[in-house]
Amino acid sequence: MPLPLVYHDDYSPAFPADHRFPMDKFRLLRDHLVDSGLTTEQALLRPDICPAEILALAHDPIYIERFMSGELPREDQRRLGLPWSEALARRTVRAVGGSLLAAEQALQHGLACHLAGGTHHAHYDHPAGFCIFNDLAVISRYLLESGAVSRVLIFDCDVHQGDGTARILADTPEAITVSLHCEQNFPARKAQSDWDIPLQRGMGDEEYLHVVHNTLNYLLPLYQPDLVLYDAGVDVHKDDALGYLQLTDNGVAARDEAVFRQCLGRDIPVVGLIGGGYSKDRQALARRHGILHHSAQRVWARL
Repeated sequence: MPLPLVYHDDYSPAFPADHRFPMDKFRLLRDHLVDSGLTTEQALLRPDICPAEILALAHDPIYIERFMSGELPREDQRRLGLPWSEALARRTVRAVGGSLLAAEQALQHGLACHLAGGTHHAHYDHPAGFCIFNDLAVISRYLLESGAVSRVLIFDCDVHQGDGTARILADTPEAITVSLHCEQNFPARKAQSDWDIPLQRGMGDEEYLHVVHNTLNYLLPLYQPDLVLYDAGVDVHKDDALGYLQLTDNGVAARDEAVFRQCLGRDIPVVGLIGGGYSKDRQALARRHGILHHSAQRVWARL
C-alpha cells in the first residue's frame, strides 16, 4: 500500500498575500508532492473536522467557542497573529482532524505523515505564534483517554520551543514532551518540557544530527512509547526567515530519516507533522517541507 498521507483543500484558505504566515504553503506542498510523483490527488486521505468535545480534551471550551465564533479578545488576536475568518476557523479544526487521522494511520500501518500540523504554541485557553489549537496535545490526550496508547512521546524538532504542548501536558505523565529548539528564539519565556534540549545559534548538520541520534537512542528505550508524534519543523533550515540554525536540505532529510528509522527499528509507530517553516519564496518552502514526506517514503519503501 502507499505511504499514508493526509491533506484537505481547506488547509490553504484565502489569505492576505503579504502576510508573514505562508498560508498557501499547504496547497503548494500538496502540488509539489503530486508533481514529484510521490503521491496522487486520489491517494491523499481526507480528514473530518475535529469535534469540539475532542478539542476540549486539551483546550478550554470557552476558548474554543470564542475562537470558532470569531469573538477572541483583542489580546488573543494579537498573540495569534492571524486575521480571523470562517474559512480560517474551518481550516483550523480540519487540520487537527488531519493530525488525528494521521496518528490513527500510523498506529495501524507503522508510519504516516500529515501535510500540516505541529501547532505547538497553542495553549489551553489562548492562541500564540500562529497556533490556535494544539494538535499534539489533542492527539495525545485523545489516544490516551481512548486507550489506543498507554504512552506517547512528542519529539518536537521545530526550531522554536513547544511551549504550549509542554504546559498543556505538564500534568499528563503518559505524554512525554521533548523539545529540540534554538535557545535564543521565540518564545522569549520558555516553558518546561519533560526534556528540553536547547541548541546554540548557527548549529549545522553534523552537530545537530549528533544531538538527534543521541536523544533518540536514550529516550526511546527509556520510555518505550506506543506512538511518537514527530514535529518536523523546517525552520531549522539555513534559509528560513525565523530560524537561526544552519541545516541544509541534506541535513533535514537525514534528520527525518533518522527519526523514522529509530522509531520503526524499535517497532514504535511514528507520525510526521510538518511544523514551522517561513520564507517569502513559497515554492522553495513547499519543497523544503516535502523533504519530510520524501524521507518517509524512502523509509517506507524498505519496510
